[in-house]
Amino acid sequence: MRRRLLTVVFVLCFLLVPTMVFAQVANPDWWKKAAEPYKGVVIHGVSESTPPSKAIAEIAVPAFEELTGIKVELETTSWDEMYNKEIQDMQAGAGIYDFVYLEQDAVYSYMEQDWLTDLTPFVDNADLTEPDFDLPDFTSFIDYFKGKDGELYGIPFEAFLKTYIYRTDLFNDSDIQAAFKEKYGYDLAVPTTWEQYEDIAKFFTEYGKEKGIELYGHVAQAKTHPCLAYELCETIWPPWGVYNWGINLENMRTSVENGGTLNSDTAKEALGWYVDMLQYAPPGVRTYTWDEAAAVFGTGIIAQGFLYMENLGWLAHDPDRSVVIGKVAIDIPPAKPGVMEAAEAGEGYIGYYDGGAWGIPYCSKNKEAAWLFIQWCTRKEWQPEFAELATTVVRKSAFEDPIIDELNVAMGGYYTVMQEKGHLFAGCPPLPMQTPLNELYLQWISRAVAGEVSPEECLDNLAKEADELMEELGY
Repeated sequence: MRRRLLTVVFVLCFLLVPTMVFAQVANPDWWKKAAEPYKGVVIHGVSESTPPSKAIAEIAVPAFEELTGIKVELETTSWDEMYNKEIQDMQAGAGIYDFVYLEQDAVYSYMEQDWLTDLTPFVDNADLTEPDFDLPDFTSFIDYFKGKDGELYGIPFEAFLKTYIYRTDLFNDSDIQAAFKEKYGYDLAVPTTWEQYEDIAKFFTEYGKEKGIELYGHVAQAKTHPCLAYELCETIWPPWGVYNWGINLENMRTSVENGGTLNSDTAKEALGWYVDMLQYAPPGVRTYTWDEAAAVFGTGIIAQGFLYMENLGWLAHDPDRSVVIGKVAIDIPPAKPGVMEAAEAGEGYIGYYDGGAWGIPYCSKNKEAAWLFIQWCTRKEWQPEFAELATTVVRKSAFEDPIIDELNVAMGGYYTVMQEKGHLFAGCPPLPMQTPLNELYLQWISRAVAGEVSPEECLDNLAKEADELMEELGY
């Protein structure tokens, strides 16, 4: 689960005329013919007010309307209001919305309620699916919008990694490099182990004190807030080798006694490491959510950390918010021995793949027209320009475009990581009950972060209560 208060990544060129988008349409005649039966239809959608959604509303919608004759009314609103509106609509079966935003970690609860339309038959319909739609061209993120039997319920239009970010100006400073090697006996570089990460965190925090500057070697989203439980489940435990929230997905149990890993020695060690690392973060770290963690990195006082990369656009381009423009690079997180190999073999993962997709509610009254619009937003030829507007890439072919190459340099190699290592990251596991689970995880993990209980006591109690909750929920 990611942050909910995005600001515009780049200055969106909302004054661009739709004809500029027309020039990027590979098959305009096909679009006109396919849309002919639905000309004059009005389709309604709702989404969070994010840069990708704003770009779609202000640029893609007018162009689609002019080319197809289908009218699109897209609401871009707050995260809370978006969810309230679409959930109430689907619960009631009212059919107000023809397409809705599906956040990856909420889609499984929608599936369980049978609220979504299986898009597979639409994909197979040549009259409704653009010849160059090319489903295999989507990145691995699309896999996290599929049902148990491969049914497709969402087409991604935004996707981001949560991964390692660091200050290149600090890591490449010759004096700093010499001081680090003298102290630790090895070269300062992107850490590949958690021990190296800790060395770097300690070094930069002490370096800041020695130089009389505000500098820290670590940042976290450690507030007593849902973000804290998500950080452990999404960012810390996976590269330690604890997957799926510590849950055994075959029997939906978390405790070691019942086949889970939530109170395993590894999970306890990782939680202890997380708590201990807070000493190398700013004093206010226990008040940080995902928003504050990104904001403080932008102030230039953090040497390294883990952030949701939807923030990378403004970190790399917005001088009003970021003093680290041109000074950041992206890489994969450290990992415990065997974890990277397991991820490469498809038996694990190293971090979180976040984002959203367009889905069609079961009660939509204009499913065919909505399907055409969903394709329009994710077509190949618009992906590079869409990345300029909103950072996001959801198609493999986009990585080969010169526009992405230019952005990649400015964004510290982020798109290289997405292209070459994105398959090692995973969306939320299929947990329809994740909201009550997160609340329970937060209760115990926040106590460990506050020092009220040890990591061992925390996870033993959490695993016991999580198993009881699963049974209570019918799993």
